[in-house]
Amino acid sequence: MEKYIEGNKAAWEEAFENRDASWGADVVEKIQKEEYAFFNQETADILKSINTEGMVIGQFCCNNGRELLALVKSGKAKKGVGFDIAENQVAFANEKAKELNLPCEFEAANIYDIDDRHKEEFDLALITIGALCWFEDLDKFFAIVAKCMKPGAIIVINEQHPCTNMLATAGDEPYSPDHKKECHYSYFEHKWESNGGMYYMTQKCYKSKTFTDYTHSMSEIMTGMCNNGIVITGMQEFDHDLSGGFGEVDQSGFPLSMIIKGRKDR
Repeated sequence: MEKYIEGNKAAWEEAFENRDASWGADVVEKIQKEEYAFFNQETADILKSINTEGMVIGQFCCNNGRELLALVKSGKAKKGVGFDIAENQVAFANEKAKELNLPCEFEAANIYDIDDRHKEEFDLALITIGALCWFEDLDKFFAIVAKCMKPGAIIVINEQHPCTNMLATAGDEPYSPDHKKECHYSYFEHKWESNGGMYYMTQKCYKSKTFTDYTHSMSEIMTGMCNNGIVITGMQEFDHDLSGGFGEVDQSGFPLSMIIKGRKDR
C-alpha cells in the first residue's frame, strides 16, 4: 500500500473515531422513510432512470455506506457491495445493513488492491462526492473500477467539479470575501496535504493525522475512464456545491459539481 494511502487510512479512521454524535445517527430512519435518501435530486433522477431492480451495485469509496444502502433499498437491487479504506466506517456500514435487513456488504479495502473476486460482478458502479481526490493515479483507479464492472455495465459519478481546484476557501491565505470566485490556484495543481481534520464529520477543528489528496482535471477523469473501456454517455454540470466547502459561491454561475454517466464497452 502506498505511503500516502496508509496515511489517509489512519486519518480517516481517526476522524470517524472522533465523529460528532449526529454523524450517521439518521441513516436508518432516513432510508426507511425516504426514497433515494442522501442523494441530491439530480443524481436521484439519474438513478431512477436506470432499472436497478435485480442489479448488483458496487460503490467505490462508500464512506459510512448510507448512499449504497439507500440505493439498494429504493432501487430494489439484488445486492450492494461497498469499498472503503477506513475499517471503522466499514464496520458501521455493515451494522446498518443488518439493522435495515438489506443485502449489502462492505469491505475495508484500498481500491487499488481490489482483487479478481469482484471481477465483472457489478451491473452498476457508483462514485460520489469526495472519492476521486484520494487517488494519485486515476488511470489505475478506473482500471480497477472497470475490472469490477460487467460488460455493458453502467457507471454514475457525482463529484465535485474540477474547476473548484482553483478556488480558495475561507481560512486559506489568498481567500478574499470580496473576490469569492477569484481563481488563486492552478487548475493543474496536483498534490495537497492537510492536518486540519475532517470538520464535516467531527464538527470540530483539531490537529489531525495527515490527509493527502490530489486534484484532477476533467481530462484526467475522462481519459482514465476511456483508457479502461468506459464510454462516456452523458454529463451534466451544476453551479451548486456538494462539498460544503464552497457555499459562499453556491448558485453563482461557477461550476461546482457534476454528474458523469458511462458504460463499459468491453
